[in-house]
Amino acid sequence: MTSVDNFKVFYDEDADLKWLRGKKVAVIGYGSQGHAHALNLRDSEVAVTVGLPLHSASKARAEAEGLRVLTPAQAASGADVVMMLVPDEVAAEVFQQDIAPNLKPGDFLAFAHGFNVHFGKIVPPAGVEVFLAAPKGPGRTVRQQFVQGKGVPCLVGVLNEEHPDTLRLALSYAKAIGGTRAGVFQTTFKEETETDLFGEQAVLCGGLTSLMKMGFETLVENGYSPVMAYFECVHEMKLIVDLIYEGGLSHMRASISNTAEFGDYLVGPKVVTAQTRERMQEVLGHIKAGEFANQWLAEHQSGGATFKKLRHLEQGHLMEKIGASLRSRMSFTKPT
Repeated sequence: MTSVDNFKVFYDEDADLKWLRGKKVAVIGYGSQGHAHALNLRDSEVAVTVGLPLHSASKARAEAEGLRVLTPAQAASGADVVMMLVPDEVAAEVFQQDIAPNLKPGDFLAFAHGFNVHFGKIVPPAGVEVFLAAPKGPGRTVRQQFVQGKGVPCLVGVLNEEHPDTLRLALSYAKAIGGTRAGVFQTTFKEETETDLFGEQAVLCGGLTSLMKMGFETLVENGYSPVMAYFECVHEMKLIVDLIYEGGLSHMRASISNTAEFGDYLVGPKVVTAQTRERMQEVLGHIKAGEFANQWLAEHQSGGATFKKLRHLEQGHLMEKIGASLRSRMSFTKPT
């Protein structure tokens, strides 16, 4: 085990698969994360069952991989470890209906995102230990890296720190899905949940997409070709992000022209201003207070009309249409 800025980091030698191999695991859900966890667990020689509704479209895919598929209730009933990998907005309902009645003292309940536990939407029953095992990447990458003998960094956390066996099991689980190959960082349900939501909303998804779209619109509104606007504000984003991913901001800046680097220093703070930081503080406060969680769950429970409307509007944006046309002509953008 090593330490990075007060974070405990665990690697392969710090985790033992024996803690998990002696237990039966139920993976509830077979979406992006669900399929990766189930397949990686199976390949790590862990006894795993997938829990899906009887008429789930994913049932045939899981069975085609040789996985045993039961209903969520049946899978939970026969398991020692239940990993919840259904969408946040339906997790509490699935838990109350199918999982909670089938948990017994001594079982372990696991999550790849702390959302429902942290905001009190799922309250684990007494006698059941709870842990977090959250890969920091999409399920497709978690599976691909595992198959290649590598891994995706992972976060682990336990709800009750008085039980060291829970952390050992969490690390064993993280190892079984490949996380300890890249490094497993210990955190808390609160920290994982709030930083994850903030990152998605203010930077990775909300912030980034709004910045690209606004740049695209600014160029088009000033008479420039939508094709050129797309190349400059969207297409090249991957090139910059890849450089940052490889070696941080300094590596990116060492790889671009001096002209671009000078513009970075001079103009960036004029676009992303102190007012932006104030809005970010508001976003974080909204998240920490549970207001976003309640808003999102209420949206789902009401049928998701606002969500669907926003999705439709964004899909119809000129930037999306131009991008689809350009990508159809670029063989290197096709998924492999």
